[in-house]
Amino acid sequence: MSAVPSSSQANSPTASPAGADCDVLIVGGGINGCGIARDLAGRGWSVVLCEQDDLASHTSSSSTKLIHGGLRYLEYYEFGLVRKALQEREVLLKSAPHIMWPLRFVMPHDPAMRPAWMIRIGLFMYDHLAHREVLPPSRGIDLREHVAGAPLKKDFRRGFVYSDGWVDDARLVVLNAIDARERGARVLTRTRCVAALRDAQGWDITLEGPQGRHKLRARAVVNAAGPWAESFLRGVARPAAGEALATKSLRLVKGSHIVVPRIFTHDHAYIFQNPDKRIIFAIPYQDSFTLIGTTDIEIEGDDPGASRIGQDEIDYLCTQASRYFAKPVTRADVVWTYSGVRPLLDDASGDPSAVTRDYLLESNTSAAPLLSVWGGKITTFRKLAEDAADEVGRMLGEARPAWTDGAFLAGGDLSPWIGAASRPDADFERFVDALHARYPWLGGMLGRRLARAYGARVDRVIGDAKSMSDLGAQVAPGLYERELRYLQNEEWAMSGDDVLWRRSKLGLHLAREARAQVDQWMTAHAAPPMNESQMKEVRFAAQP
Repeated sequence: MSAVPSSSQANSPTASPAGADCDVLIVGGGINGCGIARDLAGRGWSVVLCEQDDLASHTSSSSTKLIHGGLRYLEYYEFGLVRKALQEREVLLKSAPHIMWPLRFVMPHDPAMRPAWMIRIGLFMYDHLAHREVLPPSRGIDLREHVAGAPLKKDFRRGFVYSDGWVDDARLVVLNAIDARERGARVLTRTRCVAALRDAQGWDITLEGPQGRHKLRARAVVNAAGPWAESFLRGVARPAAGEALATKSLRLVKGSHIVVPRIFTHDHAYIFQNPDKRIIFAIPYQDSFTLIGTTDIEIEGDDPGASRIGQDEIDYLCTQASRYFAKPVTRADVVWTYSGVRPLLDDASGDPSAVTRDYLLESNTSAAPLLSVWGGKITTFRKLAEDAADEVGRMLGEARPAWTDGAFLAGGDLSPWIGAASRPDADFERFVDALHARYPWLGGMLGRRLARAYGARVDRVIGDAKSMSDLGAQVAPGLYERELRYLQNEEWAMSGDDVLWRRSKLGLHLAREARAQVDQWMTAHAAPPMNESQMKEVRFAAQP
């Protein structure tokens, strides 16, 4: 990794001009909002980010959890998007090897779907559109001999293997938020922007959160509200002169996933071609499960967060997976489902699967600066954030250099534990060995889980503990009080769901009673409300 400022060495937040509490207010605590907050704060601007729910509550915790170029987008001639995403894969893999790692994908060949020559051409382009250092190239395989052929129907004799990456999407959001905070940003969860009035010099903002309503003055606003980006402009942001702020339209496309008990034991994932010309993935998940998705269903309505998987979607995913696996996947196998709403920029495409996954940054400088983020995908979040920070600097008349290309995310720099880096996946295994050597009493399964979640910052969770008893009471199997306090104090976790389904996926492994115990502990140990004196001391400007 190239040398970049650490959080303690980065540009200190500069004082905002008189009358402004912060330089930039960011609305939305998904991957784009948190990525932009991190980038802006690292360039020295004072930043406030507000999120109406928990970080990554919606789209950013409901992805297929892939760092990928998007092989299927080549068929829609989205070469620029694919190249941009392919360029980002290894940048991201190197930045946080504890939550992202390389993954090999197997595509069984079905001649009725696409001819072999077409797949070879597509994979050749996929291999060569961007430089690779870590990920191996594609190749053909004989499924009768390859380990990935065993779970498949015997009709599939030939296949192809190529490389992409896997990511813990919700933790990726949190790591960006942590880095943003440590570089001076203020991150407010469970806090809704209920009013934003613009004049020529700035924005008068009203925020509503657990401590009531607060007002602040911002020089610029970034609308990174994801599925709510259009409604924010139409219903919350108000220009003083009465101009219309919403000039774009979103298409909200629901992508649903199912999780079933582990179908195969090897470490490859599958990409399956369907008769409707779509694809689905079947991915190793949480050691004991297989993740299958996704669907593409356009939705309408005022509350994108209320979208849930339909029985027709479950049937679709089961049917398409069963076309390939020797053992059919049925409704009865499904142990968990989740749905996310993708905010795709309306490009007049009739097929939701064909709507572009690229992003658009729209600037409005008719008064105080406003930047709206339209669309995007998790793989390109860092580049989107860099472009957004460049544009905010242009609008503010204060261009400052980019810095995140080559920077580690929180916990991603393993060198204090293992020395010089080599390959991200190999580095992580060396890190696990070093962790077990330092804390031999921790146990293999718990140690690996903590290493995956926190990376080089795992010692901040363990603290001065010298035995399992020092971790406090075991609130649920494998989950101790010390970790829960860390999640409350350092990662904005407030509920059992925050812990079990976003900061981790322990909810998949725990019985209902154990999940309830975690929720009860979080409620019992919640921070008390601020009193009036403390409220008066709240400042929204970033802290140096």
